[in-house]
Amino acid sequence: MDKNFQEEQSTGIIKFTPPLYKQRYHFIKDLVGKYRPKKVADLGCADCKLLWMLKFCSCIEVLAGLDICASVMKENMHRLSPLPSDYLQPSERSLTVTLHHGSVAHKDPCMLGFDLVTCIELIEHLEESELKKFPEVVFGFMAPSVVVISTPNSEFNPLLRGVTLFRHPDHKFEWSRLQFQSWALEIARCYDYSVEFTGVGHPPAEMKNVGFCTQIGVFVRKYPQTRESAQSEKPSEAVYKMVFKAVYPSLKEEKYLQNAVIGEVIFTAQIIKQNLLNHLMSEHEEYSDDPTERKSKFQPSMNTSSEDLRKLVVEKSMEPFVDGSMVYIPLTAIFSFPKVNQLCGTFEKLCKLIAGKVTLSSDGSAVVLNTEHENEEN
Repeated sequence: MDKNFQEEQSTGIIKFTPPLYKQRYHFIKDLVGKYRPKKVADLGCADCKLLWMLKFCSCIEVLAGLDICASVMKENMHRLSPLPSDYLQPSERSLTVTLHHGSVAHKDPCMLGFDLVTCIELIEHLEESELKKFPEVVFGFMAPSVVVISTPNSEFNPLLRGVTLFRHPDHKFEWSRLQFQSWALEIARCYDYSVEFTGVGHPPAEMKNVGFCTQIGVFVRKYPQTRESAQSEKPSEAVYKMVFKAVYPSLKEEKYLQNAVIGEVIFTAQIIKQNLLNHLMSEHEEYSDDPTERKSKFQPSMNTSSEDLRKLVVEKSMEPFVDGSMVYIPLTAIFSFPKVNQLCGTFEKLCKLIAGKVTLSSDGSAVVLNTEHENEEN
């Protein structure tokens, strides 16, 4: 919640590279890589920079932010909206991002079911009454698998130029390592969590006894949450106000999957067609004195009946071929391409998704493309 640029300017004696706020965010990103959470909530999300970074983590499907200051979220929530490229190339995973206006001292059912909860530079902004309610809300009610809490280490403050009492005027307190660890260990004991202490922002080597500039506690729930405990004490009414919601396009939705498959099928068919035409052209040049040899090798005879042609097309081993001004590319050949195979999963799914959307042969076994444009170019 504190203004990172103010913090960076105040480090007259110590200059952090990368900046301290980025070190905190990268710490969270590494933690996400370790625990692979699907649902992450950031309490005190403020300018939404951490949420923006986390939206690129492939394991996360739900992101939620909470802050007491709605105006700051509204000023920055645009960074969480899908981009045009997200629609052009939808991700394989689903992703929903929401922002909520409210206090961490209140319980709301929208914050249940999260795997990871982050509280980055939050607790020092809480009033005493809010700080007392905070453990029950986060560890008792929300009860995620992992909670990360970071807060300034007051022992580091003498190294920061311009810091007299607190690093930010909105801070209600700043704890020493002993104060923070005593508070965190008591919470861990009460709510059946383990906790490990670390931090970011190393001090100079000759002053390493002061500890990290930002101290961090990583809480991990000892026992899986039971169905009974998960359902207990659920408020019947929401107390937070949702100020933003974005649902990203995903290949899990059939309309986006269909568009992706159609695009990939057409792209693949065009590649196969062009390779075939290039090959035929080179063969034509090589066998210019005997064009019948090229024709017999690369396309059916003009005397071939339509029934025979149909049988040739449905043969899985059948190569793509030219018949007059049309190129026939068997769907089995297209399905063998890794990208198409990965998108569809089964040949039946491929046929279903492109039905009525791509020009097919009369029996539906091959994509049909026209060669006239290529002939004009050649």
